Amino acid sequence: MTTSQRSDFYLNRPGVLIAALPAVLGFVPEKSLVLVTIDHGEMGCVMRVDLSEELVDSLDHLADVAAAARPDSAIAVVIDEEGVNCRMCNDEHRELADLLTTALAERGIELTAAHIVDRVAAGGRWHCADGCGDAGTVDDPWASPLAVAAVLDGRRLYTRRAELLEVIEVSDPARTEALAGVIEGREPHSAQRPDDAARADVEAAVAAAAQVTDAGELGDDELARLALALTDVRVRDTLYALAVGENAGQAESLWAVLSRTLPEPWRVEALVLLGFSAYARGDGPLAGVSLDAALRSDPTHRMAGMLDTALQSGLRPERIRDLAITGYRLADRLGVQLPPMQAFGRRAG
Repeated sequence: MTTSQRSDFYLNRPGVLIAALPAVLGFVPEKSLVLVTIDHGEMGCVMRVDLSEELVDSLDHLADVAAAARPDSAIAVVIDEEGVNCRMCNDEHRELADLLTTALAERGIELTAAHIVDRVAAGGRWHCADGCGDAGTVDDPWASPLAVAAVLDGRRLYTRRAELLEVIEVSDPARTEALAGVIEGREPHSAQRPDDAARADVEAAVAAAAQVTDAGELGDDELARLALALTDVRVRDTLYALAVGENAGQAESLWAVLSRTLPEPWRVEALVLLGFSAYARGDGPLAGVSLDAALRSDPTHRMAGMLDTALQSGLRPERIRDLAITGYRLADRLGVQLPPMQAFGRRAG
């Protein structure tokens, strides 16, 4: 899911709207139901769920999420390459659209259109779900204005959702399992640790970020230190500031490495830091998968829950960047010199 772009001219052109979905979602959707909300004539939140037998039972939840941002209306897109030419499948898609129409209407949202498409690619074929007779082809997703804007804003677009998930998934389970023993063999941090210990951990994290960016490998001792450092609230909350600093890219690279390397439960804080960093720079797809993974591991994590709620409700990145200011205040208290804040221009969001 991600927040709105100026796109009112897409909404009555299904081929253009469908082509824009990879830029909004961050990857090319397959076998999916995508719901595009519309607020004051502009594209709002965009949600994607897998097509499955259980989908009908979760439409109320999908409608609740859509309603959180109070949109005026919505458009549904069903991507199903195998079922697009199957009469029985099309009947199921029409029934799905009808049920979604009802669920949204109960929340004051009008479903203005539902399209069925075989693939989100140049030349893909779409038709309306209700048998209205409208049909056409999909424009080139990689030439979409939203795709161009995403690339200019530094976002990577993935050809498959699995590629996006690889950014956060544990890459070497054997090493991660062994690392758990290293971390558990160390003394856990206490809340009474002196400030100079917390300051040293913040400085170590900043140094590790620079090392990772220079293609340096982090050893087990460094990884264990960082894992324990993130259990210190002062360290963790200070490090949120790096998301808006001039070296934000370095920090985000470090959080991604930790997300792919650390074992549970220490991995959770790295995922939330990665989610916040991605959200702050307008990368809703990466923020979404990071926060989802964090909440699956720890459903009670307050920051992860707050950020996930903000993301799902369409809160724009500039609104959550203010959270990083607290990190700079904490850095001042600890006596840590962090990179200065960067000047944000227009962001894909």
